[in-house]
Order: sequence, then C-alpha cells, then structure tokens
Amino acid sequence: MNTKGKSTLKICEQKLNYLNYSKNTINNYLSHIKVFIEKQSKSTLHLNSKDFQDYLDNYNFTSISQQNQIINSIRFLYKFGLDKKYNKVSFKRPRTEKKLPQVIDSSFIINQLSKIENLKHKTILSLTYSVGLRVSEIINIKLEDIDSKRMLIHIKNAKGRKDRIVPLSEKILKLLEEYCFKYKPDFYLFNGQNSIRYSIGSCQKIFKKHIDNTSHIHVLRHSCFTHLIENNTDIKIIQKLAGHSNIKTTEGYCHVSTNLLNKINLPL
Repeated sequence: MNTKGKSTLKICEQKLNYLNYSKNTINNYLSHIKVFIEKQSKSTLHLNSKDFQDYLDNYNFTSISQQNQIINSIRFLYKFGLDKKYNKVSFKRPRTEKKLPQVIDSSFIINQLSKIENLKHKTILSLTYSVGLRVSEIINIKLEDIDSKRMLIHIKNAKGRKDRIVPLSEKILKLLEEYCFKYKPDFYLFNGQNSIRYSIGSCQKIFKKHIDNTSHIHVLRHSCFTHLIENNTDIKIIQKLAGHSNIKTTEGYCHVSTNLLNKINLPL
C-alpha cells in the first residue's frame, strides 16, 4: 500500500474512533477498506465513483451479512475517508434474512447445567442463560459490576455502546459466591488461564462441551428470552433485559415459543 493509501486508512481509523464505533466494528471496517485500497490500480487520491461502484458490483459476496459489512465499510471510506457524496454510488444494502432464533428446551439446559462439575464453566453458562447475556458481555463483567445488595448486575458498554442493568437471582448469587471463593478472580469476574479476562473462544468451547456441540453460546440468550415469554413475562420487560432498542427484535422470540404455538386452535 502506498503512502496515500496508508494516510487514507489512518483518517478512517481516526474517524471511526471519533464516532465511537466499537473495537470489533473498527477492525472489520479497516480490514475491508484496506483490501479495497490494495486492489485499486491507482492512488486513493484519484479514485472516482465508478471505481467504488465497479468494486461492489463485481464483488463475490459469500453471504448477506458479509455483503452488508463490506458495503458499510466502503461507504464509510467514500464518505469520511475521501469526503465524497453518496448520490454518485449505490450503497443500497440487501434485505436481511429473517431467520428465527435457535432455542434449546429449558429442562434440557437446566439438566445439563446441573451435571457440570467444573465450577467456572457452570457459573459462566448459568449466568449467561439466567439473564440472556451476550458472550461479549459475560467476559467483560467486572467484580465491581455485581451489586449483591440490590441484586443487580451492571452491564456496561454493551452492543451499541449502551449500559443496562439486569437482575441477579438468589441461585446465581450463591453460585457466584462459591466461584469467587474458589477462584478469587481479579478485576474481571472471569479470568482466563493466562490472561486477566476469559476469552470468547473459551466460552464457545465450554458451551459446546456441556450444552450443545452443534450450535454456539448465543443460543442460551435466545433460549432465555423465549422461555421468559413462555412464562408470561411482559415483553417490554424482556426488551429491557435484552437491551433491544426496537421491541420488534424482542417480538421475534414469540415466533419460536412452543407454548404459544400449542395454544393455537388449528382448523384440522
């Protein structure tokens, strides 16, 4: 990459940080922008709208998710990195796939959790399922975020840079106390074997080992909210618990609730 390309990439990085994008998003955007710049036969200073349009039109996308990510990245370069106008390039994104969330039966999850002998593994997976946390939220919980007096957990700087508060059950508190007594965590609630924080990869591995080796730990989040709906929990409460900006996202769990489906009187 030439000097101008590196300079443009640096401008994009500064803008992404200034606009408070998450670390993962910044890394993904910069990765796609770098590939785009390196594939061009001319300096970024001389790129025009046709270069951008041709790149997107001829890109062999492997999924709608990847397509959206690349379009967003290249659009960011176009608007903020090179200060160009939108109306000369079509950055229209494809319609997203409407997939129903995968859910595991509540009794099966509870039964599997009861069998786990490793206390750290059991605590991580139980806490995840208890309030439907994202794996990134689990590994970022600090000891100071646990409020045992008010029976609350502070989830800080989660998806969308949002904070929220979730309840702490008596069972989970007892489990956390046993865990802390045995492992004596420092700063982060869940420390890694050779690091101050447990990794996402390790969380995925223990989920596959103890719960379901065909899916991923995020299924515990889907399962939690679906089971809350089946237990007649108000959907607005579930929305707050999940940290969803739009209640339609939360309503998606109604479509996979077996209790709701079983109440339907079919015509035949």
